[in-house]
Amino acid sequence: MRVATWNVNSIRQRVPRLLPWLDERRPDVVCLQETKLADDALTAVLGGELAARGYEAALNGEPRWNGVAILSRVGLADVVKGVPGAPGFPHEEARAVSATCGGVRVHSVYVPNGRTPGSPHYRYKLDWLAALREQVEQGPADVLVCGDVNIAPADADVFDPDAYAGQTHVTEPERAALTRLLSAGLHDVVRERWPDSRVFTYWDYRAGMFHKDLGMRIDLVLATAPVAARVRAAWVDRHARKGTGPSDHAPVIADLDTAPDGDLGPVVPPPSAPAPKRGTTTLPQSVSAPRSDGPAGRR
Repeated sequence: MRVATWNVNSIRQRVPRLLPWLDERRPDVVCLQETKLADDALTAVLGGELAARGYEAALNGEPRWNGVAILSRVGLADVVKGVPGAPGFPHEEARAVSATCGGVRVHSVYVPNGRTPGSPHYRYKLDWLAALREQVEQGPADVLVCGDVNIAPADADVFDPDAYAGQTHVTEPERAALTRLLSAGLHDVVRERWPDSRVFTYWDYRAGMFHKDLGMRIDLVLATAPVAARVRAAWVDRHARKGTGPSDHAPVIADLDTAPDGDLGPVVPPPSAPAPKRGTTTLPQSVSAPRSDGPAGRR
């Protein structure tokens, strides 16, 4: 079973990229984030195309912001929208959907951004992660949590820790919250498979960050031990970030039981840009959070 997660940053804009990618990579389960469409609108845009490819869809969307989905061609049962007990800001946002696919409980999550350390939205992020941990703990033995967690787990997961000093996504409370989530029995399958590799999943659109490979790893595939033991390949599909009209994220793919393309490495194709010397590169933006996840000005 091939499982993928991808923050598409507006599924309507990404249709010309998404459909050929589905045909090329042929994932059995796809977790999508930042769909930015209500459920009926997404079905109108993509329902026929997905059905023609054998996918059922579990949706939890809202107009303009957030939105998550699970596409599956190996079954889709017991769909749950949201995270029970999770806070809203102030109302519940479309940030999670879960379903059982091919015998595995799959969660597609879009963790709140956090905006600035110490802000109300930062507290919301930490509380939301705590609720997600409780949901995972109550689940079955075979679980996958896939999505944009808006946290770089360690300094190795950003191009330069100095550039992110004082920013969200790298602070100790956020990383501690992610560690507590992992303590529910989850394994970071890409990092465990490639412990010493330079691996990013997100690059800012500005300042040529992608071409310079100045990114961060915030899109994760997390698996409980029985599922992690089945992983035969785990990699970032960097090719999907290239070309015209890409998302600012690349898909992350995990192959269970068999690896149809072989064990390709951590990043496909591997970047050619060298790692910069620490402390020599700054972020292209002046605001603290690397990216927005809400209305204009909401960082």
